[in-house]
Amino acid sequence: MSSKSRIARSLGISRQSIYYTPRQANKDATMREQILTTLDSHPAYGHRRLALHLKRNRKAILRIMHKYGIRPKVGRRRFIVTKPNEISMERVPDRVSGLKQNRPDLVWAGDFTYLWFHGRHVYLATVIDTCTRQILAWQIGMHHTSGLVVDVLQEALARRGKAPKLFHSDQGSEYASQSCVQWLVKHGVTPSWSPKGKPWVNGRQESFFSSFKLEFGKQHRFATVEDLIEGIGKHIHYYNTARIHSALKMPPQIFYETEAWRKRKSRKKS
Repeated sequence: MSSKSRIARSLGISRQSIYYTPRQANKDATMREQILTTLDSHPAYGHRRLALHLKRNRKAILRIMHKYGIRPKVGRRRFIVTKPNEISMERVPDRVSGLKQNRPDLVWAGDFTYLWFHGRHVYLATVIDTCTRQILAWQIGMHHTSGLVVDVLQEALARRGKAPKLFHSDQGSEYASQSCVQWLVKHGVTPSWSPKGKPWVNGRQESFFSSFKLEFGKQHRFATVEDLIEGIGKHIHYYNTARIHSALKMPPQIFYETEAWRKRKSRKKS
């Protein structure tokens, strides 16, 4: 198995969904023509319906559309996100302050950061297990929306196989949106929000982004978004599996495996 395949497998995603090489130029050009031809007959098709029509992976379709700047010929309705004040702040308090976050899957935390890449913002959304410090899932988007939040939560759930007890975030409209709250309710997860103006309450997520931006380096060294995504994937894999976390004294993945071994051993004794 190649190193790229191992990285993709460790992240719980397909190799084809994030990696791009120049050898794919002809394939990309062919898919571009297929998409444009389909849009001539179906001008309102977005990437999901294009994928169904062409019987191709929707992420591959979306990548080609982003690469060539292709948009549906008939504009879609604007995505309306729920404003934070549409959900009572009193019903979503800070539930993690003072809580001992001492076991995996007790608290997950989510946040966005942005990277300035060749004249525009690219948004990185992540979900972290606050006990193990593992980045359970990450997604790149050209816009920060509630859809991106739900996608990264769903990816984390698929990778871990279980939902946490609590999900902590700030009070941004993406996390206060109806679609995000509905996802949490559906999976039995209790939301927790940082107080306004106090981002340090989401400290473990903020700490990751701080170290990530310092250690990842200049994003402008990458020529394309695809190259940037590959670089982010490699760095997060390194962070999870090889980089020693100062608080854990070991990489997050090893800490998680150690905790799982201790739990199994404790069950056998009892």
